Amino acid sequence: MHALAPGARIVRGRSGESRWELATRPPAPRLRPYLRDFSGYTEETPGPLRRREFPMPQVVVIIEFGPPVRVFDAGSERLPSRYPGGFVAGIDDTFTITEHDGLQRGLQVNLTPIGARLFFGVPMAELTGRVVSARDLLPRKHARLAERLEELPTWDARFDLVERALGERLDEARIETGVVSWAFRRIEERGGAVDMRALARELGYSQKHVIDLFRDSVGVPPKLLARLVRFDRLVQHLKAGASGTWAELAQRFGYYDQAHLARDVKQFTGTTPTRARAELIELAGLSP
Repeated sequence: MHALAPGARIVRGRSGESRWELATRPPAPRLRPYLRDFSGYTEETPGPLRRREFPMPQVVVIIEFGPPVRVFDAGSERLPSRYPGGFVAGIDDTFTITEHDGLQRGLQVNLTPIGARLFFGVPMAELTGRVVSARDLLPRKHARLAERLEELPTWDARFDLVERALGERLDEARIETGVVSWAFRRIEERGGAVDMRALARELGYSQKHVIDLFRDSVGVPPKLLARLVRFDRLVQHLKAGASGTWAELAQRFGYYDQAHLARDVKQFTGTTPTRARAELIELAGLSP
């Protein structure tokens, strides 16, 4: 018998003429190695709104119930695309710009790379640096997932359906990811501060073979994953409103020095650390 999941937490806010609603709920315990988090959202603004999305060590699935947002080419503010019904974004090493015309509504599911490998059944290297229509990628059994989610009356019912779909795919999966899952956890536990030669020795494989395993199950080599994990720790720290000089933050999160931190932030965000911090603080205002 499965334990009942806690009810969704729903937070609503208003800023001037803009209004938003955000629903969140912790994933079921057995799914946490595969599902980082999920959230439902509605946002209404008086005009178009553009955001810079930073890369993270996860695969993002967006199921849209409203007009499709525009998604720009990675690292660019040109060549936008729309994906009616939603999209899947693989791991990347640079920012992505999204934009809507005043309304967006849907569900965001943040899968771990291993979770995405098992759910979609394709090598993660096929998604690296790409955004793909969710309808083109969803397994046949779940081809109508977006429609079914939109028809449900509550966020809790939608979260339940996402968990059931992911759980079914995990039970059906015959893909071996144990080695990479262990290495992925090690990298996360150490905040990205992992020597790659030592990691390969612990796994008992050559560095080349470890890289090949990561490209299949994660989409990027372990060294880039470690950099993204470290950057994500920094991002979560700043979103929480924590203080600290850039030199202090560099030392805290395992960068060689402030210049090293600045180079990574510039690559991943396309802007300066100071501007990136301001955008994160602004974004944190929409979080519960």
